Amino acid sequence: MPGCYTARHWRAGLRAVASALVLILVGCGDDGTAPTSQPAPTADTTAAAPPGTAPPDTVPPADTSTTPPSDTTVDSTATPPDDSPGSPVPGIAFGSFEMQPHFLSRVHTGTVRAGGLSLTNIIPLLDQARAKGARVVLRLCMGRDKFVKNSDGTFSLTKWKALVDRFTTVDLTPYIADGTILGHFLIDEPSRASKWGGKAITQATVEEMARYSKRLWPEMTTIVRAPPTWLAEAPMSYTDLDAGWAQYRASKGEVGKWISDEVAAAKSRGLGLVVGMNLLDGGNGSSRIPGWTKGLYAMSASEITSYGTELLSQSYACGFFMWMHDTTYYGRSDVQAAMEGLSAKAKSHSRTSCRQ
Repeated sequence: MPGCYTARHWRAGLRAVASALVLILVGCGDDGTAPTSQPAPTADTTAAAPPGTAPPDTVPPADTSTTPPSDTTVDSTATPPDDSPGSPVPGIAFGSFEMQPHFLSRVHTGTVRAGGLSLTNIIPLLDQARAKGARVVLRLCMGRDKFVKNSDGTFSLTKWKALVDRFTTVDLTPYIADGTILGHFLIDEPSRASKWGGKAITQATVEEMARYSKRLWPEMTTIVRAPPTWLAEAPMSYTDLDAGWAQYRASKGEVGKWISDEVAAAKSRGLGLVVGMNLLDGGNGSSRIPGWTKGLYAMSASEITSYGTELLSQSYACGFFMWMHDTTYYGRSDVQAAMEGLSAKAKSHSRTSCRQ
């Protein structure tokens, strides 16, 4: 009867609201622009919270689909990765944020796990990646920025250290030694003051985070998702931080000039460089594929090819990662073809270390 709601109806409604609030997005959209709660028209497994409710520092829902798209045939001859000279694994990692291990393949040879890691799931994840000869970048501080913030929204190094400390009870050494772990993703967008209670995380603090990581895992590469041009602004030397990160989107301007500036800045501070693209929000609009953020667009296949080719032409790049895995978008035939082409370029790329 219209207007009559039973307890069962109320419970169902509450469950729907709870599900919408749980499935939230990651704060790795781009430097200065983070994903909002705008529904992703191209996603088949992601539910979004009501407009305006999701903060920009949230972790994406992991794609747990058990049916990988057709471009994920596994190479049965895959050898565990090894970033030492003479390794049988070619080139540099080509991957995406939050790609689950069963999607790793000849094309997708790496993943960034920015959230959701625990003491119980990290080793199974690494074992699955190792079995496919893939490389993994790990963020060990829970992913969501709220876990490493003070009550006023500023960054808490103390909380960050406590979260990272948890993983000292897990033996990561074999995975570091054979290259399965490409690096420790220390923190996301430290330069973005609006994300950290109006106070950016300083370059000196980033270096302290890297120093702390090296104290726990001396051989694990330390990486921060911050552009080298920002890291180079500080008149300091980086001893324990190994690499910065340059993620491209069309609004950053001509890709060749932009990446050349980032490479130059990285070299000026002796830092390695991870490169990549914001696929889901970083297009120029020509694709007409709505992005995850209202008013933005996903990249077209031609954009993926042209931008990615320019980024991979930089011999200094030590890894290539895209934001972020979405089964519907990645399942498009034109996108698959573009990624296959870039993956081939990543395999033929010089074996560049993230430690310079």
